[in-house]
Amino acid sequence: MHHANHFYGHAHVLARYCGLGDGHPPRINGYVQHGWNIGDGLAPGHPYVQGTPSLLWSEQTRRRAWSVGRRNLVVTGAPFVYLLTMQPQAAEQEREGTIWYPFHGWEGQHVRGDHKELIAEIRDTEPGPVTVCLYWHEYGMRRVRRLYERAGFRVICHGYRGHWWRQTDPLFLDKQLAELRRHRRVASNRLTSAVFYGIAAGCEAAVYGNPMVLADEDPTFGGTARIRRQWPELHGARTDQRTATEIARAELGTDHRCTPAALRELLGWANLQEDRVDD
Repeated sequence: MHHANHFYGHAHVLARYCGLGDGHPPRINGYVQHGWNIGDGLAPGHPYVQGTPSLLWSEQTRRRAWSVGRRNLVVTGAPFVYLLTMQPQAAEQEREGTIWYPFHGWEGQHVRGDHKELIAEIRDTEPGPVTVCLYWHEYGMRRVRRLYERAGFRVICHGYRGHWWRQTDPLFLDKQLAELRRHRRVASNRLTSAVFYGIAAGCEAAVYGNPMVLADEDPTFGGTARIRRQWPELHGARTDQRTATEIARAELGTDHRCTPAALRELLGWANLQEDRVDD
């Protein structure tokens, strides 16, 4: 299995949905899109074996991938969509405040930006208590984490994404969903997976503030300028929830969600017995 299939516990979520238990997920026959992006579904520079299936979130992504020469493309919907079906929301659950996701870096690229300026804008904009969710990379930077803590925000981290099959938190998305459902709003300084997840989980959405700069950011597909042009409805301190929900449904591929049997076939798990995944 390509190691990126394990990111955020995606393979674990899909295995659970397919009835294969909570153990180590079987090898997936293909590349699972591991985050929302405006390209072909794979990260820039992502190693790719020609002809290997790409398991993509949405029809829009499939069309973009086809246009740049990718073939053997299948739209399955995002793993988060499958998690939502396994964890329906309790009708009586109350929501309060905003969960805010500052744009983040990763092992190979750092983010440059003014967190103090962003904190001031969050304070001026958000009407209720704020939870700031830092990516593990920034959460581990005491200097960055302390800035948000000293601002009076609740600061959390959903866990470690995983890398090269190591230290993947299989409950990453479960933790994220639980936090999103605690909050009335989801916000970020860039349109990202977390914003779409929040919308799908019932949050109002907002994208505002300095988008910051990622070191050596790949401009191939148009970057933040294109995102703002193509999805203007999702930018700003206040957005229309009905419109946001329609967009999120399309970008996450909600209507392309497979049945457990169909998904097992697509992932190469058709001959595996349910609840027989080895730990």
